[in-house]
Amino acid sequence: MSDYYATCPKGLEYLLRDELAALGADDAHETLAGVRFSSSLETAYRACLWSRLASRILLPLAEFDAVDDDALYLGVQAIDWEAHLSSGGTLAVDADTSQSRLTHSQFIARRVKDAVVDQFSRNLGARPDVEVEEPDLRINLHLRRDRATVSLDLAGTPLHRRGWRRTQGEAPLKENLAAAMLLRAGWPEVYAGGGSLLDPMCGSGTLLIEGALMVADVAPGLQRSYFGFLGWRQHDQALWASVLDEARQRAESGLRALRSVFFGSDSDPQMIQAAKHNAQAAGVAGFFTLQRQDVAHAAPPPGSATGLLITNPPYGQRLGERAEMPGLYRQLGEVLRTRFGGWRAAVLAGDVELGRALRLRPERRYALYNGALKTVLLTFAIHAHDHVPDERPPLSAGAAMLRNRLEKNLRRLRKQMLRDDIHAWRAYDQDLPEYAAAIDVYNDVHGDDHLHIQEYRAPAAVPEDLARTRMREVARVATEVFAVPRERVVLKTRERGSGGARYGKFDERDEYFEVREGGLRFLVNLTDYLDTGLFLDHRLVRAKLRELAAGARFLNLFAYTATASVYAAAGGASATTSVDLSAPYLDWASRNLALNGFTGPRHQLVQRDALEFLRRDHGHYGLIFVDPPTFSNSKRAGDFSVQRDHAELLLACAERLDSGGMVVFSNNFRRFKFDREALEGCFSIEDWTTPSIPVDFARRTAIHRCWLLRKRAPVPGSNPWEGASPKR
Repeated sequence: MSDYYATCPKGLEYLLRDELAALGADDAHETLAGVRFSSSLETAYRACLWSRLASRILLPLAEFDAVDDDALYLGVQAIDWEAHLSSGGTLAVDADTSQSRLTHSQFIARRVKDAVVDQFSRNLGARPDVEVEEPDLRINLHLRRDRATVSLDLAGTPLHRRGWRRTQGEAPLKENLAAAMLLRAGWPEVYAGGGSLLDPMCGSGTLLIEGALMVADVAPGLQRSYFGFLGWRQHDQALWASVLDEARQRAESGLRALRSVFFGSDSDPQMIQAAKHNAQAAGVAGFFTLQRQDVAHAAPPPGSATGLLITNPPYGQRLGERAEMPGLYRQLGEVLRTRFGGWRAAVLAGDVELGRALRLRPERRYALYNGALKTVLLTFAIHAHDHVPDERPPLSAGAAMLRNRLEKNLRRLRKQMLRDDIHAWRAYDQDLPEYAAAIDVYNDVHGDDHLHIQEYRAPAAVPEDLARTRMREVARVATEVFAVPRERVVLKTRERGSGGARYGKFDERDEYFEVREGGLRFLVNLTDYLDTGLFLDHRLVRAKLRELAAGARFLNLFAYTATASVYAAAGGASATTSVDLSAPYLDWASRNLALNGFTGPRHQLVQRDALEFLRRDHGHYGLIFVDPPTFSNSKRAGDFSVQRDHAELLLACAERLDSGGMVVFSNNFRRFKFDREALEGCFSIEDWTTPSIPVDFARRTAIHRCWLLRKRAPVPGSNPWEGASPKR
């Protein structure tokens, strides 16, 4: 068994994870734009041959720090390259870098190549040559935060290159994205139910060809003549031949049983010819019906009562002017409503606004990337005369201002959040005083947005009916701007529940879904409590804990759902202990830890009052996180007030800290006054509030306060706690 990494376009990670598991991979778990898994060499071969979604299959060889080019060179030289490549072979190097001191990918690739060939020259007196197109060995170097990972690229060239494409249009759809569209739209199930596949803007035929090969059980890589492992010295030719023979037998059987249910049309006759040539090369032309036709004339083929209409219309980026596109989408929506009752449909729209022009309510939305361009896949179950009315009551002047503000915030923040792998963020926070609400976006693992809207209690001078009207406007504008159906919008009034704001109970739905943040996974619940299980304003505090946690025993007091413990574990903490009074939150915490692979005795959950735990516990910790509620009046512990009791709490933490250990202390009490006088005898203190505020909270920087407290080394013969009494 070896560890592997499969890359894919963003948005395909969960589909790829399931596909690899079905192929026999063990412990497959998704990361941003890829999936890590363990498997035998045979399963790795199957992944190269059978994956419809992966871009590359990488076999990691080494991981090391590479803060400069010398460290990079030495790290690559430490690998035994003779075990992978003969001196008379050829090689190529691909490199990418991010957040590192080495910033030039071409220089990095050249330095890796030098390290490899210099090793051969020194040991054997001969060196391999460079071959860019189809080398015997393709080396992949990934550098992130000065940490280098060197891998072999077993695919050799991107796996979306199936080998059948002869011609293409101006804006071709990659084959693995087409496969993802078909899977998200449920095409295998539609075909099994006797349905047809129709693309009324088929271009060069990618969706139709991928759809035919998928249901015919034809391995997507069967026509490829080159893979990156074919020249690898550890390649098992007999094993590969058996995998290949099995795939050929399955393809022969599947094509014999394939039905002629594939229909495509396009207004461009050159595209119809391109689709025919590609279908012939793929071996499925005999099952296709292709014709020149405008989308306005699209209709179900004779005898096809059910099926899937799937298409990738132009976005106005390369194939046409953006201003002309909404009319095309409206026309497509009208065709679907009036002619395709009983069918399913899937449309890859260039953006949410174009998708809205269809005037159909989607069942699901999936964020997918067509190259670097973010798009949205909309799926529909078409019913006769489905229609979303064009006309809505006009927005008030205030609501129009709110819409403009939300659209501006969305344009400014969305791209940055996705780039940083943040899928839960604040889009609006009382930017306009008359609309006193906070709007948070939670993007689930399927790519669907959920909105969590919290109303701040209006001043007494605002009439109750006016406040209700404004909240209705907030909900309407938010659902329109984010294109989120009302059932994925949760509205709450920001009031305290008993026991402190974060513990107020609202509902009993027990509905959880998963979001990603910083490469980690967390469960959120938008309905049952005032807060959702993930404090969005503490995102950078959690990242700081990950940075500080390496090798340290970590203690999380008032742990809530243990998101901070997950970050600390991901940062290399030797152990984590999460303390909270609430059994439901500790259960939630356990699920968060397990979701990220942190289980077992190294990760303890303790149901106890924080101060009581500190008095009874005799362990020591290198890092403690303290994020208490503003107040608590739990029946199982004494009353707690963060203003009154924080110094006592932090002094108790100092007794549990290793020498030089650190407490990260934060709270959300707006009028909080930090008792520096009581604490500076024990700690060196840094106010870390400003660096801890994320960009999406920059409009309300008083959202929380944060301090870094490092335990001072005791002076011989002195008592660091002498005179350090908290003010009461």
